[in-house]
Amino acid sequence: MGDKHQADVPEGADSPLNAAISSRDKSTVQMATEAVRHKQCKLAYQPVMQAHPPFGIAFYEGFIRVLDETGRAIPARDFMPQLENTPIGRDLDCVALEMGLRTLTKNPDIRLSINMSARSIGYARYARVLDRYLKKDDTLGERLILEISEKSAMTVPELVIDFMDRLQPRGVAFALDDFGASNFSFRHFREFLFDAAKIDGQFVRGISDNPDNQALVRALVAVAREFEILVTAESVETKEDAEFLVASGVDCLQGFLFGAPTVSAPWEHKKLKQTGT
Repeated sequence: MGDKHQADVPEGADSPLNAAISSRDKSTVQMATEAVRHKQCKLAYQPVMQAHPPFGIAFYEGFIRVLDETGRAIPARDFMPQLENTPIGRDLDCVALEMGLRTLTKNPDIRLSINMSARSIGYARYARVLDRYLKKDDTLGERLILEISEKSAMTVPELVIDFMDRLQPRGVAFALDDFGASNFSFRHFREFLFDAAKIDGQFVRGISDNPDNQALVRALVAVAREFEILVTAESVETKEDAEFLVASGVDCLQGFLFGAPTVSAPWEHKKLKQTGT
């Protein structure tokens, strides 16, 4: 990710800012590489709520975290931009997938979405992990959602379409992440056949007071309806925003209003409450 002040600084190799950014990026890549090598990764889970009765948890999203040398969990936004097109980025996709599938195996009552990049399609390790778990339990696919961002999907659209065509018959659902954030053409919905779409959080935060975003979200929901796509709004932080989104026809809501991502599995707490321990 670029720095908004970078244009004011000379772009030569001796630029102090460029040197600092390069050093930071190398440090980030090294940290993530070490975490993958030593299996120092976790998933953080966030509930995605039904917007209409019975208002329960529709599914959870699992976010990959790497642990630094102190054991602190580092969120993906702090390292994924630097790793987007590197081998370690693909390895992190594999780690997230395997941890997610293991979670589904242990907890047959939940559904889980996991982020992936189109860069992992065709990556032998990713395919092996997915195939191994689906062969072991063919019901896992029916509880797995793979999220691919608009930007990533459009880098290799033919590969993404083929990947979806092969896995949807096995029950795996696909969600278009960051819906509305880029130039994903509506005509592509006819080709990709996504099962769900997640409206980008920049259009959701504060929407109850933003007429421009209100109009945009209504339009996005209308397009999704045309293609029978389930719509989730992410980054829901206030009751007022949630009420507007429900009235606009959104199917699911996700955000701090309902719970922050946590590496402590929420369904385990629920079980403890039910047993009174």
